[in-house]
Amino acid sequence: MSQLPAEIFKAYDIRGIVNKSLTADVVRQIGHALGSLAAEQGQKAIAVGRDGRLSGPELAGALMDGICAAGVDAIDVGCVPTPVTYFAAYELGCNSCVSVTGSHNPPDYNGLKMVIGGTTLALDAIQDLKKRAESGNLKHGKGERRSADVLSAYVEKIIGDVKLARPMKIVMDCGNGVAGAIAPELFKHLGCEIVPLFCEVDGNFPNHHPDPSKPENLTDVIKALKETDAEIGIAFDGDGDRLGVVTKDGEIIYPDRQLMLFAADVLSRVPGGMIIYDVKCTRLLAPWIRQHGGVPLMWNTGHALVKAKLKETGAPLAGEMSGHTFFKERWYGFDDGLYTGARLLEILSQAADANPVLKNLPNSPSTPELNIKMAEGEPFKLIEKLKAEGKFEGAEEIITIDGLRVEYADGFGLARPSNTTPVVVLRFEADNTAALERIQAAFRSALNAMWPGIQLPF
Repeated sequence: MSQLPAEIFKAYDIRGIVNKSLTADVVRQIGHALGSLAAEQGQKAIAVGRDGRLSGPELAGALMDGICAAGVDAIDVGCVPTPVTYFAAYELGCNSCVSVTGSHNPPDYNGLKMVIGGTTLALDAIQDLKKRAESGNLKHGKGERRSADVLSAYVEKIIGDVKLARPMKIVMDCGNGVAGAIAPELFKHLGCEIVPLFCEVDGNFPNHHPDPSKPENLTDVIKALKETDAEIGIAFDGDGDRLGVVTKDGEIIYPDRQLMLFAADVLSRVPGGMIIYDVKCTRLLAPWIRQHGGVPLMWNTGHALVKAKLKETGAPLAGEMSGHTFFKERWYGFDDGLYTGARLLEILSQAADANPVLKNLPNSPSTPELNIKMAEGEPFKLIEKLKAEGKFEGAEEIITIDGLRVEYADGFGLARPSNTTPVVVLRFEADNTAALERIQAAFRSALNAMWPGIQLPF
């Protein structure tokens, strides 16, 4: 068997540039390895969905050829959001699925998010897949390829579960991603009037990048809210598993504050429940969760890692700063931007105006996610050095579950190596701007001492 490009095997998924590192042949080999892994676990079929990228049909076809070569059936669920592919694994009873998606990456990227036997593949499991494909440790057989339509069942499931207390008019930006194929109809069924933006699925992403975690990608939503009588705005990423939220006056409600709203709601029905959030989230979350009778748990960043922790703990809810939210209460525990949007509107529809509810959520001065670009492998070396030798005077606690989060009485600073690109991710938050500047200065001093000549974005 040929060697596969190492750089496409990421921490939580497979991702590469189409026809360069990620070719149809490479995907077929990965499909054969996935099918072999599934067969070893007694799985009979894998559901395969794809997002709206132009390379999707060819790569999904190659993936299914590989799966079938291992003697496992491939069920084509078509061009659907990633959460619909996850839903298919439950709805079709096959427990395994792959979404062919480049998520929020540029149009020339694509990739695979993989679930085998109910477990999302991550870290070592993804590296093992590469080894399996290259070593030829494969099963052989003739699986069948068939199609299934799960979209209507998915829509029915959500409209059977989520009830709005009143009709709402919302701006919806799908960023020309695959959510556009289903989200407008779904939210109309829920009782919403939609002001649609870029809901035509177009793998060229001609209007803006489909990543609602970046403020520049929400400017169209903010403009539409000014120009129409819509109450709030929501936006989805390229494959529909993340949500962005904007108030009438253009304030972005970041996912860690969205999680406060969801936590209060879920804990009203699951008293004492654990709420999981990643290291990038606000320090205001833990006291809020406790105040509402829950147990806060800070965890590693990464959708696959959060899902694993959710499964292990039985927590009813988890969320990440990047916009992945995981409802186990009333839903399946996978990240689903469309379902998250529906749950948001269910809560907000109980008030006469959604905006004060969102704007009154606790907040404090903070930075967005900042990145230090480095060479491959360097971010991990820098963070290890920082953990071993970094000096942070006046720190109350240093948390090292995922990088280095330094907690002070009046704020925190975070530096962690990204598992997907060669960058160090930074985030700062404090009670006031003076404290924010002091914490940033402490990190600036520590980083310059550890890595002379480093280019800092703050």
